[in-house]
Amino acid sequence: MADTPPIEYFIQGITSNGRKFRPSDWSERLAGVMSCYGPGAKGPNARLQYSHYVRPTLIGDLKCVILDSRLRDIEPMAFDFVMNFAKDNDLLVTEACELPLEHAAQKAPTR
Repeated sequence: MADTPPIEYFIQGITSNGRKFRPSDWSERLAGVMSCYGPGAKGPNARLQYSHYVRPTLIGDLKCVILDSRLRDIEPMAFDFVMNFAKDNDLLVTEACELPLEHAAQKAPTR
């Protein structure tokens, strides 16, 4: 049986009424605040890197943050912080999972 990927929440930089969320670097800021949650993010010499659980991305020209449900297991308050950020700012949130790049490169079978 194959492992099922964790649930991911795509927080889109657009409000429920269709307006782009500002400031334009909101996704990098949010992911930067959450960078201390994740593997290898400890100690005085840790360098700033985005967490595996909260990472900015672009979908088309729309800035988004992908929130991994596993963050809830290691730090529920951090998970709630990100979800409440989306709710408080009226951002669209979609539950999904990101496909690995190798999946996107495969061709569909022809009939």
